[in-house]
Amino acid sequence: MGGELIPPDEAGPEDVVLAWEGVDVVAVRLPQLADSLDHILAAMERREGRPLADLDRKAKQEAVRILEARGAFAVRHGVETVASALGVSRFTVYNYLNREKGA
Repeated sequence: MGGELIPPDEAGPEDVVLAWEGVDVVAVRLPQLADSLDHILAAMERREGRPLADLDRKAKQEAVRILEARGAFAVRHGVETVASALGVSRFTVYNYLNREKGA
């Protein structure tokens, strides 16, 4: 997801502090979800071994299902970002999402 480890005394209210036996040992600063979407898409491409735009329709539909489960479409411009990565239109992404909800 692209998070970074920071000293616990530098943690802000949005950071996650991890403790071991009652002692704060490290904090994790998570990126904004919009930044995470880029990391998720890059990881999916690495796993597939090719650009997401090169996937067939069924594989793209599966990618949209996975991305929805990860909250990709709760991000501002998430549909546009995913559509661009898949090489399809926003309309197509919405169709994939609607198809999944109808199933």
